[in-house]
Amino acid sequence: MGFGVFIHRSDSIYDDSPAERYQFPSQYLRRVEACIGDWIIYYEPSKVAETRGYFAIARVQRVIPDPSAPGMYLALIEPGSYLDFANPVPFNGSTGPVERGVLNEQGRISGRAQSAVRPISPDDFNRICELGLAEDSPLLPRRDDDVRPFDLNEEQAPFRFEQQRDRVSLTVSRIVRDRVFRRIVLRAYDERCAITGLKLINGMGRTEVAAAHIRPVEAHGPDIVSNGIALSGTAHWMFDRGLISLADNLQILISRQANDPDGVRSIINKTGLALAPLRKSDHPHPHFLQWHREHCFKQ
Repeated sequence: MGFGVFIHRSDSIYDDSPAERYQFPSQYLRRVEACIGDWIIYYEPSKVAETRGYFAIARVQRVIPDPSAPGMYLALIEPGSYLDFANPVPFNGSTGPVERGVLNEQGRISGRAQSAVRPISPDDFNRICELGLAEDSPLLPRRDDDVRPFDLNEEQAPFRFEQQRDRVSLTVSRIVRDRVFRRIVLRAYDERCAITGLKLINGMGRTEVAAAHIRPVEAHGPDIVSNGIALSGTAHWMFDRGLISLADNLQILISRQANDPDGVRSIINKTGLALAPLRKSDHPHPHFLQWHREHCFKQ
């Protein structure tokens, strides 16, 4: 087993779905197989407009031939392992590439940096994850006075996989995942409710909007921006209970079982469409929207 870097771009010609699968040609088979059972970092190349650089981690569960594409393979991602970075990490840091393994003996960038799949050292993996999951944002869950705050000291400790490889499991615990998911979804939606269009900040400077999973974690929904939507309290309650849903074009659907449909319409923004993130790849994915309509929405 070993850590790896998988290059992915949202406009890829490959049949990728980062939280579920990664398609690749046979030339990379050995490198991908070396990552089975271990963690990889997704990287978006610098040629992509507004590149995210290193943007997520996931664990490779197994590799299979792609049944729909001869000569191609699929790296299947372990369900629930994918996690977007709270802070996308650029290729170059203050002292050069953060992935130092791409440098040759002369300290210059080698051809390894162009490989779609490449191994990465534990030190480089640690460094990138520390930057990607660092918490320097005020977008933290509110803590009520009658609730004892979580002790986060251990979870904020630096990654040290060469000393304790289960540190990944600790750092991507549900507590950490919820916090990171909230941060990336609220950032994508500019802290604005996608249903009402309102951006409300309370007296403590915290946004009054939640990051909701479209397909819930309990139903194996991944912690990826395209499976998230920013919702204020009432909209969140209605969405979770199937009184509202979204069409693939983001039209807001109202259940016929809503006891006050006119009241529901009164809180929906005037366009009748859910607000969407600026980045196309962050939009709610039709795959997750279909799941919500079929399993949650009360027709």
